[in-house]
Amino acid sequence: MNLYIYICAGIFGHLSDSSFGRKRSLILVCILNTIFGCLTALSPSYWIYVLLRLLTGVSTAGNALCAFVLSTEPIGPTRRGTAAMSSCYFFSGGIALLSGIAYIFQSWRKLYIVSSIPSLVYLIVVVPFLSESPRWFLVRGKLEKTMKTLTTIANSNKKHIPKGVVLTLDTKSNQTIDNKNNNIIDIMRSPTARTRLIVGVGVNFMNAVVYYGLSLNVVNLKTNLYINVLLNAVVEMPAFAVTTVLLGKMGRRGVGIWTLWFSGVFCLMGSLIENGSSSSNSEGKWGILKMVCGLLGLSGMAGNYNLLGLYVAELFPTVVRNVALGCASQATQMGAILAPFVVVLGGRWPFLVFAICGILGGMLMFLLPETLNRPFYDTLAGLEDGENNNTNNIVASSSSSINVMPISVNNI
Repeated sequence: MNLYIYICAGIFGHLSDSSFGRKRSLILVCILNTIFGCLTALSPSYWIYVLLRLLTGVSTAGNALCAFVLSTEPIGPTRRGTAAMSSCYFFSGGIALLSGIAYIFQSWRKLYIVSSIPSLVYLIVVVPFLSESPRWFLVRGKLEKTMKTLTTIANSNKKHIPKGVVLTLDTKSNQTIDNKNNNIIDIMRSPTARTRLIVGVGVNFMNAVVYYGLSLNVVNLKTNLYINVLLNAVVEMPAFAVTTVLLGKMGRRGVGIWTLWFSGVFCLMGSLIENGSSSSNSEGKWGILKMVCGLLGLSGMAGNYNLLGLYVAELFPTVVRNVALGCASQATQMGAILAPFVVVLGGRWPFLVFAICGILGGMLMFLLPETLNRPFYDTLAGLEDGENNNTNNIVASSSSSINVMPISVNNI
């Protein structure tokens, strides 16, 4: 399943950055997720099952990606962190709920049907009230729709946009709107974006090895599977709250480094704990102690896991934001693919590998810039102009994500 998601994460990243758009991509993946998930329950043979799981992986790849970008792009820099981290509670809540559903519906066919229903509910109840991203409208040259969306946002915030407002992109060299579909090649041609992508992919990969590895490592702890999955989900929620509070004080990079090293330290402690003697009581105590280290390591990595989505989104301009997130998602799925191979090593080795990944990932994050209270860029040229000029002024023309004269979308 993770292999299929890995293959298709980049596809939906490019699709939602193209003329197809964020909202239509989200609608498409919700429909596919519902259909293929339910059809999987009706699989008459193993190979039909494999095919349908592949198709389900295709839709799952774009679900969280499109929803996250669509929900964070219209939000200004001062509240973007809180909004992005708030969405994480639904992710952990879903995992906690899934452990209970799996306990009730232990038939895999029934479980697939029940777990596919939320996509349909989301499509009917939530999607009709969503608007397309105004930033996507702007970079695609749809100025009238951009203004209409911004006006709706302003009215909902009990504000108004003055007459005579002019929307421009963030590049000084080219104020015309380019409708071409940017891709990963364009990112690699940009020195600033290239460095950010390589480092971001590396951090996402190591984060996923630890995050998914600790979740799967319950098989080595010899404790109740359903309870452990529930605890893994519940322990993430306090991490989200702490991370949200610290984001405004320590910044994205500071919190990212802290959460990675926090997880790495507890994983290192877990690797130093012996399996215990032949006594069942002694073995049970050591197992519980290891489980605590694993839960604390998971809580740190969970905070980092969801922070990375926000951080990567802020590091790249609108024209390639979903492409970059798609690449990061591919790195995450590759880490998820390799995590089971680490788990089967058994003994102290899984915790030791997780510790190395956490500590090394924290060191890599020193190579990334801080994005706290910085607006989104819209174009790669604007990104290069803004970073090369070392400007930190939110309303400066070289760094503003959407320059609205005399008002900025970040103030709406």
